[in-house]
Amino acid sequence: MQVIDYFKKELTKSQNFDFEKLALQIFEFQAQKNEVYKQYIQFLGINQRKIQKTSQIPFLPIEFFKNQNVRTIKNPNFHVFESSGTTGQQTSRHNVSDLDFYAQISVQIFEKYYGQITDYHILALLPSYLERQNSSLVYMVQTFMKKSDPDSGFFLNNLEELREKIKKLAKSPKKILLIGVTFALLELAKTELPELKNAIVMETGGMKGRGKELLREELHQILKNAFHCKQIHSEYGMTELLSQAYAKENAFFEIPKSMKVFIREMDDPFAINQSKTGGLNIIDLANLESCCFLETKDIARINAEGTHFQIMGRYDASDIRGCNLLVL
Repeated sequence: MQVIDYFKKELTKSQNFDFEKLALQIFEFQAQKNEVYKQYIQFLGINQRKIQKTSQIPFLPIEFFKNQNVRTIKNPNFHVFESSGTTGQQTSRHNVSDLDFYAQISVQIFEKYYGQITDYHILALLPSYLERQNSSLVYMVQTFMKKSDPDSGFFLNNLEELREKIKKLAKSPKKILLIGVTFALLELAKTELPELKNAIVMETGGMKGRGKELLREELHQILKNAFHCKQIHSEYGMTELLSQAYAKENAFFEIPKSMKVFIREMDDPFAINQSKTGGLNIIDLANLESCCFLETKDIARINAEGTHFQIMGRYDASDIRGCNLLVL
């Protein structure tokens, strides 16, 4: 635990840590202590001692979270975050013992891009997540609400109550953060809403089978018209990650300090090509208790500067679940 605590301090004490150095240190540690990841590396025939830069690190397919205990530490006291899924689907399970660290990282990332949480009323329209008891997204938003004020709250299917709350808070000097799953925001958009001049409307993606998938541009235009706002913001996260990325406009997600992304060739999971559209690999240094190096099923591209990424869709035959499954 002393090694884990050292890594946590490095991630939270300053935003100016050396990402490359810290990522390689964590890789060396997890390649030894995480049995699932260790066996995967051995199966690939990779000599971990020859890994000299982050682009050489092997990425664990995210499917392992569905049928394996992907854990670096053996603490028996852990909380299980579980992904959403339709009936019969096998869901991902992420074991996290230090929920305070998850909360700290989430707050740190949000406040870097949006300022102090105490400046917001937080209204969450997350019915499909609230219906479960172990959503990491709900836990994160609950954390934000605890730092906010009594006017913040969750709304299940009570859209009229939410609409009245929005009308009331529209007169407040504080800003509103309305965060919601896509299908629920579209339902709210069908009602008559006040102009939100001092608000952020943020979608977390996902139709959950409750309507046709929309192009992101089409979705955002519908929401902008309904909420009378210039931009729709987006949040990128998943059960298997503890860090989040946010897009303030045009669905280009800014990469936080605790993350780095790589694009792999569509037909070769071990070939990195940052100039192409391809599979999204993510290093999330906050995943200290599980695995920081993940091969996702999202298709993405990154900008030339390597500071932002854009989700283009999902691999064919991938399970439809989680956040940001919209196709551009």
